[in-house]
Amino acid sequence: MNRRSFLTTSLSAGIAVSAAVLLSGCGFRLRGTESLPTLPPIALEGDTNSAVAQQVASRLQQLGTRVASDAPWRVTLGTPVLAERRLGGDGRASREHELTLSARLSVQERASNAYHINSETLSTDTRIRVSDDDLLNRETLMMEAEQTLARQLSLQIIERLTYVEGMQ
Repeated sequence: MNRRSFLTTSLSAGIAVSAAVLLSGCGFRLRGTESLPTLPPIALEGDTNSAVAQQVASRLQQLGTRVASDAPWRVTLGTPVLAERRLGGDGRASREHELTLSARLSVQERASNAYHINSETLSTDTRIRVSDDDLLNRETLMMEAEQTLARQLSLQIIERLTYVEGMQ
C-alpha cells in the first residue's frame, strides 16, 4: 500500500468515526426493531389468524417478548381491512392504485381491566402501478403489496405498544 492510499483510507475512516460520535452525541439512533424496548408478556386476542397478527406475534418473540394466553396485558387485534382506490382516468393503460391496510387495536391491563388503548385504528398505505390488461402480473403485484403492508402495519402496532404507559 502506498502512502497516498494509506492517507485516503485513514482519512475516510476518521471521518466515519467522527460522524458516528457526533450523531450519537445528539441522540440520533437508526430506527428498527433492535431499538425497541422489551415489553412485558402479552396475550394476543381477536383476529389472531391474519397475516398482520402472525407478523406481530413473530416480531414480539424476536424482541424477546413472551406471548401467552395468561399474560398480564391483553392486546386485541381487529380483522385487517384492505381498501383499494384506483387513481387516474379510465384509460386502458396502466393505472395507479392506492392500497390502505388498517386494523383496530386495543390494549387492556388484565389486573385492573383498564384499557390503555381502546379500539384505536392504525393504518398504512402504498401506491402501485399495474396494468389491468395483465391479470397475472396484476395479482402478483397486489399480493406483494399486501404482504408489505402487513409487515408495515405489524411494525406500527409494536411501535404503538412501546408507547403504552405502564408496559415498560
